[in-house]
Amino acid sequence: MKQIFFILTLLACTTLSAQVPGGMPQGAQRGAGGGMNIGRFYGRIIDGTSGSNKGLDAASVQLIQSKFDTLSKKRKDTIIAGMLTDKRGEFSFEGLPIAASFRLKVTAIGFKTIEQKVGFEFKPGGDMQRAMSAMDKDLGNIKLEADPKLLENVTVTASKPLMSMGIDRKVYNVDKNLVSAGGTAEDVMRNIPSVSVDIDGNVSLRNSAPQIFVDGRPTTLTLDQIPADAIESVELITNPSAKFDASGGTAGILNIVLKKNRKAGYNGSIRAGIDSRLKPNAGADINLKQGKVNVFASANYRTRKSIMDGNTSRTTFIKDPYTHLNQDDRSENEGSFMFGRAGMDYFMNNRNTLGFAVNLVRGKFEFDNKSDIRTDSLFNTGTKSYYSDRLSDGDREFRNMGSSVYYKRLFTKPGRELTADLNFNKSKNDNLTNIANNVLDGPNGNITRRYGQLNTGNGNNSNLTFQTDFVNPLTETSKFETGLRLITRKQESVNDISVIGNNGQIMYVPELSSQFDYTERVYAGYLTYTGKVSKLGYQLGLRAESSEYKGEMLTTTAPPESKDTMMNYGNSFPISFFPSAFLTYQLNDNDELAFNITRRINRPNFFQLFPYTDYSDTLNLTRGNPDLKPEFTASLEFSYQKKYGSGNSFIASTYYKHTTNLITRNQVEDINPFTGKEEIVISYINADYSYITGLELIGRNKLTTFWELVTNFNLYQSKINANQPDIPDQEAITSFFVKVNNNIKLTKQLTLQLSGNYTSKTILPPGGGGGGGMWGAPQTTAQGYIRPRYEVEAALRYEFMKEKRANITLAINDIFRTNINDTYSSSPGFEQNTWRLRDPQIVRLNFSWRFGKFDTSLFKRKNMRADQNMGEGVQF
Repeated sequence: MKQIFFILTLLACTTLSAQVPGGMPQGAQRGAGGGMNIGRFYGRIIDGTSGSNKGLDAASVQLIQSKFDTLSKKRKDTIIAGMLTDKRGEFSFEGLPIAASFRLKVTAIGFKTIEQKVGFEFKPGGDMQRAMSAMDKDLGNIKLEADPKLLENVTVTASKPLMSMGIDRKVYNVDKNLVSAGGTAEDVMRNIPSVSVDIDGNVSLRNSAPQIFVDGRPTTLTLDQIPADAIESVELITNPSAKFDASGGTAGILNIVLKKNRKAGYNGSIRAGIDSRLKPNAGADINLKQGKVNVFASANYRTRKSIMDGNTSRTTFIKDPYTHLNQDDRSENEGSFMFGRAGMDYFMNNRNTLGFAVNLVRGKFEFDNKSDIRTDSLFNTGTKSYYSDRLSDGDREFRNMGSSVYYKRLFTKPGRELTADLNFNKSKNDNLTNIANNVLDGPNGNITRRYGQLNTGNGNNSNLTFQTDFVNPLTETSKFETGLRLITRKQESVNDISVIGNNGQIMYVPELSSQFDYTERVYAGYLTYTGKVSKLGYQLGLRAESSEYKGEMLTTTAPPESKDTMMNYGNSFPISFFPSAFLTYQLNDNDELAFNITRRINRPNFFQLFPYTDYSDTLNLTRGNPDLKPEFTASLEFSYQKKYGSGNSFIASTYYKHTTNLITRNQVEDINPFTGKEEIVISYINADYSYITGLELIGRNKLTTFWELVTNFNLYQSKINANQPDIPDQEAITSFFVKVNNNIKLTKQLTLQLSGNYTSKTILPPGGGGGGGMWGAPQTTAQGYIRPRYEVEAALRYEFMKEKRANITLAINDIFRTNINDTYSSSPGFEQNTWRLRDPQIVRLNFSWRFGKFDTSLFKRKNMRADQNMGEGVQF
């Protein structure tokens, strides 16, 4: 029972794929043998008599299992699998029950028959990655290895757990997340424990912005460009080890694993839906696999209309007279995007695999924003009011292409492997914004003066990543891992600004426009050693990284004192070392303790470095600082995990993160060339430090046979100490948030999902002003907080047709219109309140149909000898 429990635990966990997050097994199968059918034996039959070690073609290989015969009341040998070797002498058996024992029987004309016992070896409490590798067992050269040949035995696919634990990550399978059906990755993240999504779609993991990966690699895709229906699972790595990128500072890694099957035959799905704003969506995917080739493809099309309402109330006291602004806002954003993905895995032989994949995204959105503004000048003699409105409209078009090529080499020694892959991701965007500012003679009055602005721009972003990793098990409980990684990021941008006169004449202003190029490179290598002493497991790692960046600005507007027509800027950060240590202690089969500590870095991003005053939004002027230094963060975490009952688990974690050289905003005064007035320009400096400490609880409970409950509670305290004369220190604030996800099986065909989350009063991030853009909320070095908010979502799914291959889902978000971003902020120059509400009570109706035939004869080869040697007694 201990072994079976351990095996089931393994099936709920994901393996480490060396340096970056990898995927989970696509599903576990249960067969007649009583075990989970995910095991694989492979090897090579060679000629041992001649000394040439040449592979034997057409040797017969059979896998035999002793089973109890209910008729004879005796045990009887049954052929579980059988095949003829290929021309290299290779064979392979897949889909085997891992809890069973077998005999391998090999025969060939002119050779002696060979029989030997074979099985999968597991040791509860051992290294997880090594245990998972043991499911893929190389039997070596047997004097007689393989095209994968899966016999057509009937299998039943087991349901994947909603939540599972890996050594260094939590994995959430989202294919059962009903409330996100027909939505985007933003909707998926709202129901993932430890993750929160704000009103603008910005995601945070334990209160910090994580690195976003897709299939284990950095991407230029944004969450609203990834369809929810294309996502298989989400992996959370809250404290990455030395094997992972050191960048990210206080945040961890959020890896989105896209759907891809490797089942023999063909399978896929078709989807379609519509929301309450009459915006349709549709999608389809297909997977074909046989022998050496696995091909997959998917396509999604989604339309969207987003509406946001808000208000800003701000009192400014930079100079006399003080002013009070009241601004009502409404924003509408409408458009569509397409997402396509295709790829192939080629199994060259049993030990070598080559694959590639391509992602394509294209979309266009049009926006229309309106702000009604009243400004009161507060004189000693009374108040004088001014009225205006600000109208902006335009469009945004984006394109994204990502591609990857990978190679994997397995060795005879179980667990030893070499991988290498190359990933390229590129995006392009075009933007057009037309802004009209009208001065009125009263509320909703006549226009007395008008001035406008036209912004046109485009940009190109690209990421190129190359990495190679090597894993070498030393003993049953120890292994050595190493790897190298190179990342190159490039960005090109053009931003042309023109002013529009009262007569409608457009005049280009080169002093306010910009054109720049930017390149960043990161070089990295790592070493880790994993071992175990009795119940204590450990992993020690060391990572080395260095980076450099350089930029070229082709027009001036940067520092006001600069008069050059071209300026180069850049910096390089020397080699830094990032150690990590992970400890686990197995109290018993159901209770485990874990502790880890790491050092990480957060390098300033391009816009924080770029020495250019951005005038594209006249209400928010920003300028970078090319002398910024990186932040360094020390993170530690202690956790306890308990498993109990049938499918129940509880995880408690305490964590602490301390950041030095904190990058924060800094305000300076400058003249706005559009208004001719002295206004605040936001730049950046390295301040002192900040910290976050917290307690997180995650529970998964099978309350009844039909009711599963997942809860998440996070209590934390955060503090920012700028230690700068012009920046007040932020007081520590204790906050918490709660997430609850109920899955209730009302009938065999009808499922209800009810989800909710609550976030208490939280501290503003460094320099957060609670807004920007059309909302007129200056992003300053303000102190402040975000007021409490909550949201409730619900969905119903009805499954029908044979094997429940079709379903209809009805979902609604923010049922009570309570997901309001309500922010208070203040600084020596102003005091402000801002609230915004986006897209409440949207109803989505979606239909999905799965199809497939798991038929190994779909792509029959010309050589049919293997099919002729199935043998009698094979279990179908």
